Amino acid sequence: MRALLAALCVTGLLGAAADAGAQGVDDFGRFGPPKSRAETPQNVAVELRVGRYIPAIDSEFDGQATPYQTMFGTDNRYSIGLEVDWQALRIPFLGTLGPGFAFQYTKHTASGFVTSSLGQGDPQRSGEDTSLVIFPMYAVAVLRADYLARETPIPLVPYAKLGVGAAIWSISGGAGTANVQGSSGSGLSYGPQFALGGMLLLDAFDAKAAKDIDQNVGVNNTYFFMEWYVSHLGIGSDQMRVGTNTWVLGLALEI
Repeated sequence: MRALLAALCVTGLLGAAADAGAQGVDDFGRFGPPKSRAETPQNVAVELRVGRYIPAIDSEFDGQATPYQTMFGTDNRYSIGLEVDWQALRIPFLGTLGPGFAFQYTKHTASGFVTSSLGQGDPQRSGEDTSLVIFPMYAVAVLRADYLARETPIPLVPYAKLGVGAAIWSISGGAGTANVQGSSGSGLSYGPQFALGGMLLLDAFDAKAAKDIDQNVGVNNTYFFMEWYVSHLGIGSDQMRVGTNTWVLGLALEI
């Protein structure tokens, strides 16, 4: 009987301790420590990208002419884009590796020139706009070194991208697509592309809110990022050089 009573007492104490450590709900709300929640699966990174975009058209002429600058001036122009990366492989103690695909859009507009004034020192502008529209696209391999951000208090993720890009471009005036010396003012340019960048893990500023978003929406991590990239679009003699060497800022989500 004494052994039985002792066993019952121990069982009761263990049950009370378990109840004390469990999370519950009463008239005043939730009590006890929160239950642990596992992170939802992470497979994809999505980037919303905005950056400066000045096409390297004038580089083709080795300083002897500057057709882009003459037409559109030296003001900054910008692009907006979207990139989706599949994080196909996780490398232990390093990060993720996988393919990424993206497209961008940029449009440059300025008043055209009066045809009769071309070739003069200061050609006269007309009342009709001339536009250059570029749709850059690329496919790259993406390496994100997120080990430090995941396993230490350092919320930084360096990354690198390498691949190929292409751009559909067109030059148009008020009458539609232009013709330049008998050639159509539109085309496709392609070439290699690479980038280096860094990401700041925003989850580190409010870990609880980040976990709630992960559980309720499926967004594992949120980042602010800055990237420098180079795209050599226009490697052939018959292609216009519409690539660029520039920076981009954006917001990235891993889901």
